[in-house]
Amino acid sequence: MTNNPEHNDEALKAGGPELPAPDQPEAGRDGTEAAPAKKKRAKKVRTGPGCLSRTIGVIGIIVLVGLIFAFIAGLKFSNEFLPVEEASREVVVSIPEGAGTVRIGQILEESGVIKSAEAFNWTMKIKARMNGKPVVLKAGEMALDPSLPVWKVIDQVAKGNYKLYPFTVPEGRNMFEIAQMIQNAGLGSKEDFLALCRDQSFINSLGLQENTLEGYLFPETYSFPKGTPLKTIIKAMTDSFFNVWKKYDSLAKEAGMTRHEVVTLASIVEKETGAAQERPVIAGVFHNRLQKGMKLQTDPTVVYGLTDFSGTITRKDLNTEHPYNTYIIAGLPPGPITNPGEAAISAVVKPASVSYLYFVSKNDGTHQFSNTLNEHNRAVRQYQRGGK
Repeated sequence: MTNNPEHNDEALKAGGPELPAPDQPEAGRDGTEAAPAKKKRAKKVRTGPGCLSRTIGVIGIIVLVGLIFAFIAGLKFSNEFLPVEEASREVVVSIPEGAGTVRIGQILEESGVIKSAEAFNWTMKIKARMNGKPVVLKAGEMALDPSLPVWKVIDQVAKGNYKLYPFTVPEGRNMFEIAQMIQNAGLGSKEDFLALCRDQSFINSLGLQENTLEGYLFPETYSFPKGTPLKTIIKAMTDSFFNVWKKYDSLAKEAGMTRHEVVTLASIVEKETGAAQERPVIAGVFHNRLQKGMKLQTDPTVVYGLTDFSGTITRKDLNTEHPYNTYIIAGLPPGPITNPGEAAISAVVKPASVSYLYFVSKNDGTHQFSNTLNEHNRAVRQYQRGGK
């Protein structure tokens, strides 16, 4: 039988049988109810306290392993900040002008002063953060200590812990001899040093009006790093003189002497004295001669003015005319002949109260003093001419 569409439409209009619901099984061909379709099983998600514990455990293990590795790495890296050696010693390191932080760290590591340039760089950053500004490192020849941790080494370089080269100026040395000492210490050429000692504008800048710095380069032990300007070295020496002179300025005025006169006479006393205890006595002799208008007649002044001194003073030397020859000129020479120490300066402003006018060497560092020329001549024959 063929389907009649019209019948179908009529059935629908008349409220014919409903179509089965989608979720309901269709009836079988034999009129029996079809078996229900099998439902798909949803994937079961595990939840609950046990699962959370396992997750936390896994994360904990990962963190622990990470911490262990970080701890091991930290131990190694922290060790890089510690001193290279236990015993303190000096290591001289030259840091070039304009070198950056990275290069300086490499230089310090290569010199054996620190263990790690990387630790040095990290410490520089930490110090900058703590101080609120970058750490400024100085250039030059540094004396550093490998028994210090890296942050203290940085402090040494920032402060400028320079390698110092000492030299001692003994009492009674003139500026020519001091110039040679400067050159021997590697602090500059003697020619440059002497040029500054005669440079009038530089001399005036030091608070002096003299023609040269002879007499004002105070005898003492000085220490300077290489590369120190000669002007700085000379200023240190004249500053030492002024520090000492403060104690004797008023005494000089009481004695009616200028500073230059005191220094000039003290330089002669220094050269004539072999035994320290004789300085005030020799100063007293020179004061007596000056007061009487006698020539000082002192050999060291003659030698200072000679350009070709042979080492032994002769009659010709005594008769050679020059401004420093006190056998020819009256009174004091135009300036000091050497750089006197404090004891000689003190002796000039506080001379011994003696009546002596003459003295002669006894060839043992001391002198024989005399009141008259006859006494003096006898002493000369006794000590200088073998009693003849």
